[in-house]
Amino acid sequence: MKKIIATAFLVGLALQVSAQSGTNSPYSQYGLGALASQATSFNRGMNGLAYGFHEHSQVNYMNPASYASVDSLSFIFDAGVSLQLTNFEEKGKKINAQNADIEYVVASFRAFKHVGVSFGLLPYTNVGYNFSNTQNVNAFPSTSSPNATYSNTYSGNGGLHLVYLGAGWEPFKGFSFGANIAYLWGTLNRNSTNSYSDSYVNTLSKNYTAQVKSYKADFGVQYTYPIDRKNELTLGLAYSLGHTLNAEPECDLISTNSQTSVSDTTRYVVSKAFELPHTFGVGLMFNHNNRLKFGVDYQLQKWAKIRYPQLKNTVNGTTSYSLVDGQFNDRHKLTLGGDYCKGERYRGFFSRMHYRAGFSYASPYLKINGQDGPRELSASLGVGIPIMNAYNNRSMLNISAEWVNQSATGLIKENTFRINVGLTFNERWFAKFKVE
Repeated sequence: MKKIIATAFLVGLALQVSAQSGTNSPYSQYGLGALASQATSFNRGMNGLAYGFHEHSQVNYMNPASYASVDSLSFIFDAGVSLQLTNFEEKGKKINAQNADIEYVVASFRAFKHVGVSFGLLPYTNVGYNFSNTQNVNAFPSTSSPNATYSNTYSGNGGLHLVYLGAGWEPFKGFSFGANIAYLWGTLNRNSTNSYSDSYVNTLSKNYTAQVKSYKADFGVQYTYPIDRKNELTLGLAYSLGHTLNAEPECDLISTNSQTSVSDTTRYVVSKAFELPHTFGVGLMFNHNNRLKFGVDYQLQKWAKIRYPQLKNTVNGTTSYSLVDGQFNDRHKLTLGGDYCKGERYRGFFSRMHYRAGFSYASPYLKINGQDGPRELSASLGVGIPIMNAYNNRSMLNISAEWVNQSATGLIKENTFRINVGLTFNERWFAKFKVE
């Protein structure tokens, strides 16, 4: 019965997750959208540190080799939500936007000796923005009003999500490897409209739509070297396969007569578009007596050679919609973080609390109008609160506060303050009980 209830709960949350858009950022209008965090609740307290971590009571999707460390008696279920407030600043003007999102749903259990299995649903990218600007028209036909204005409105929604199944195996003590195979899907909708207050000028709209149905594959390795009886060092390696998504994005160019409301639509389609970047990750984690754990992660995403569809006016005056390169840079991300807990073997509530912190820097990967897009600085503080009652003393409530800054010269500056809340249920499903 527990398994049926958990499965039903997972499916219900999955439907909710896939319907969310976890951003208000205008930068999500570029590429596949704003890149979503793949970290679960305990990772987020360390700002996403993950490659070297292998926890027996938490799900670490970012390195599937870690599944081999899942406790043999437990079924782990983890679901997370976030609340965020973002401040946007441009040319001295500021505005705030709020957002709430169901982030992820994951689960894990030990399938065989030294073999752990995980499955769940996570976001990959998010698209969500709506903004406009209005300006006076300096030069207009003689039939137009001298006070005529024009407005540009931009909006978008959607994103990509993945549902995955993964496994990790420890063939001998201290060494494990694993893989995630995922189905990646989603819809990307973007619109820009140029309209005029003067009724003699047509309204021009560009509607961009794309559906993605493809796969994603991730691989991971971990090796733990015992320094002495109380200290050990874990090296984690991860790789995500880059490949073409074979989507067919469409662009509808719609010209509407402002007087008659008659529209003329021209459709453009690109074949075999969109790509996932080859992604490489390496991490080191130092573990002192299972109390203090801290580490460093480095991630490289190879975006620079990826082409993306763009609507352009050619030299002879025609319009084309085709794949264009030079719109991305390779993305480098460095993360430092750690976790402290006096010890889970202690019975006291505060002795089993986890205290976490992390910091990250990510280089710009977008190119906007020929210049580098925003670089990203972020930091987080988190706690893991044990749930202790007569029925369960293994589950955990993970709460973290995160600050993310995105900025570049001449572009919009974003400051996001996010609260992440994750509830990790850890049930003893596989224990054998003796009947006396």
